[in-house]
Amino acid sequence: MRSILMFSTSVAAVVLIAGCARKEAAPAADAPVAASTEAPAAPPQGRKVTALVALGATKGNKTTGTLALEVRNGVVQVSGQVSGLSFNADHGIHVHEKGNCKAPDASSAGGHFNPTGQPHGNPEAAEHHVGDIVNIHSDAMGNALVDLKLPGMTLKDGGPNDINKKAIVIHEQPDDYTTQPSGNSGARIACGVIG
Repeated sequence: MRSILMFSTSVAAVVLIAGCARKEAAPAADAPVAASTEAPAAPPQGRKVTALVALGATKGNKTTGTLALEVRNGVVQVSGQVSGLSFNADHGIHVHEKGNCKAPDASSAGGHFNPTGQPHGNPEAAEHHVGDIVNIHSDAMGNALVDLKLPGMTLKDGGPNDINKKAIVIHEQPDDYTTQPSGNSGARIACGVIG
């Protein structure tokens, strides 16, 4: 009898200790959880900030394309191909303020992206809209290879010059970089949202 009592007491003590250990390990539901002092894990090696644009033709046009945006050495760069352009011609291309291409003429994309309130101009000049880009040139088949740097723009950083979720618009004429507010580049022939 004495050995059964000792065994029962030992089992009760083990259960009691285990139960206490579990209670100490779990904080109370209303207790604040301490913030981790460890640094967040670094992104995988080679990960880049990127976005894609699927350009769709506006009503009555046939211009389409796919563009890829990427941040390289702190500069946003855009590359890709556009087809259905006029043959051997320059075409204006801009980032517009709204990420909306639903209107048949892409007017829903608004004006050029211009968070700094500058006049329209050549993106290589001191004064220009953040969304101003140099013209693209098509070949004899109406295709254009795009490989451009976009100075002054940022991508997915939440800053005032962030072009994520804005629209890229291709125009029927070249941008003259002078006429206000849009460079006299004519109708919008293709539009796509950055994202």
